[in-house]
Amino acid sequence: MTGLLLDIASVVAIAGGAFFFLAGTVGLLRFPDTLSRLHALTKADTLGLGLIVLGLLPTVDSAVTGAKLVAIWLLVQLAGASVAQLIARAARQDAPQDVRQDGPPS
Repeated sequence: MTGLLLDIASVVAIAGGAFFFLAGTVGLLRFPDTLSRLHALTKADTLGLGLIVLGLLPTVDSAVTGAKLVAIWLLVQLAGASVAQLIARAARQDAPQDVRQDGPPS
């Protein structure tokens, strides 16, 4: 009975992760500017990968394998945040002057 509940929880978490990956991809394709696309993609992919790792954890056979999955998730979070910061900085430098200011253009 416990194995069935863990399998159901794994399937739900993995399906939720796939949904967030799909939502991030839709945001990447549909949002109008670079910063909005980055926001949608990084948030949704981080949550999606976290849910997939959470769904895979009950199926691993050893603690070392589970630690590797968590390490992969943490490294992807670090890499995603760093790359998004670099892309956003480059996009802001290339943007016209009125877009770079914090407030709306006057």
